[in-house]
Amino acid sequence: MIEGVRIKQLTRHLDSRGYVMEILRADDEEFMQFGQAYVSACFPGIVKAWHCHTKQWDHFCCVAGNAKIGLFDDREESPTCGQAEAVVIGELNPVLIRIPPFVWHGMMALGGQLSVVLNIPTETYDHEQPDELRREPFDPQIPFEWHVRGG
Repeated sequence: MIEGVRIKQLTRHLDSRGYVMEILRADDEEFMQFGQAYVSACFPGIVKAWHCHTKQWDHFCCVAGNAKIGLFDDREESPTCGQAEAVVIGELNPVLIRIPPFVWHGMMALGGQLSVVLNIPTETYDHEQPDELRREPFDPQIPFEWHVRGG
């Protein structure tokens, strides 16, 4: 696992009416501070990547569909520098992923349907000076495969 990234398994409390699933609580080990909450939808076949933040920690949870989350660490001081990994999250794997500053990340929908990812970042979005660095989705310097193989 990339240094600083944490994955918290979530539990669905199911009954005959449906389910309730807690995502992030103020008393969770993963909780740092509240900035805002928003959702990012991703259409099938689209890759939304790469970006990272200089201050903000992200907390991703896929609340509809399934998504492949790509992570890449190029922080020179990190013991996992150069490491890339994928985490599948969503209806089939309900988890919360905490992503630290300067870890590049992105997403794509899986299974041919829209994926909706809830993010609870530690900072509010500054429209005038966004805390965001960007790279192209298929940057050759990032050793990551977005497309799903198999059949």
